[in-house]
Amino acid sequence: MRDCLVIGAGAAGLSAGLTLARARRTTLIVDFGRQSNLAASSIGGLLGYDGRPPAEYYAAARAELAAYPSVELARGEIRQASRQEDGTYEVTFADGRLEYARTLLLAPGMDYRYPQVPGLAERWGGDVFHCPFCHGWEVRDRPTAVLAAGAVGLHGAMNLRAYTPDITLLTNGSELSDVQQAQLAAGGVKWDERPLAGLAGEGSRLSAVTFTDGTDLAVSAMLVKAFLYQRSTMAQDLGATVTMSDEHLGVESIVVDRLFRTGVPGLFAAGDAATSVPPSMAAAVASGYLAGATAAVQIAAGY
Repeated sequence: MRDCLVIGAGAAGLSAGLTLARARRTTLIVDFGRQSNLAASSIGGLLGYDGRPPAEYYAAARAELAAYPSVELARGEIRQASRQEDGTYEVTFADGRLEYARTLLLAPGMDYRYPQVPGLAERWGGDVFHCPFCHGWEVRDRPTAVLAAGAVGLHGAMNLRAYTPDITLLTNGSELSDVQQAQLAAGGVKWDERPLAGLAGEGSRLSAVTFTDGTDLAVSAMLVKAFLYQRSTMAQDLGATVTMSDEHLGVESIVVDRLFRTGVPGLFAAGDAATSVPPSMAAAVASGYLAGATAAVQIAAGY
């Protein structure tokens, strides 16, 4: 029986694990190897790791955790998690292994879903990105497209003006209202409502978008609206509440309080899966720390 089992070894899960380790709480961190930012060429906005590869961050974090005897990392997939009658948690791995813990901390990351435009997936995390705060600096002053429709597209395009003066909003077949067009024009943003056929460029680089009528638009970066969804129903199965945010954020998140408690005794959540702000590495690290500290305090108090 461990003190805590952390599901997910991204920035939030590892941060929670470090906090619990330093509190001398026996902790198992389950790493299923699908950290969403591994596709990115670099981390943006994380103090101390700004501009460095995500894999470098994870390697350093795991090395730090290895110094603490109370914490263990394990690779594997989780099949099921359940809360027992005595309030403890049972977790079943895909290979049949069982683990038990007094508390459970969910930090599984999220499923990022973006438009299925040919050529987009190959450039995701580089010239094609979803967060200007994380990657806008790297594409500053380049001709940039924004792929989104309606109010979401308008919001993204107007926000991107701080990074580049050359912005084109692509609605991929959706029509903008007269009011939206007037707002874009007043902000110096171009727009194109034609459907896209795909993205073009050498290798993983982006040099142009191609429309279904065969014409091209030269751009070298693209902001894409991605929606974030839970990777499984585990949170709901355990009794936590999951809700979808407004259209601008577009995140299906686990509802937590300011200490990252779900409302289910002994169940906590952190990182992208429990975000109420635009997801980022910095926010994930902070939430993992707070969730881990809250879990440690509740373990010490015996609930």
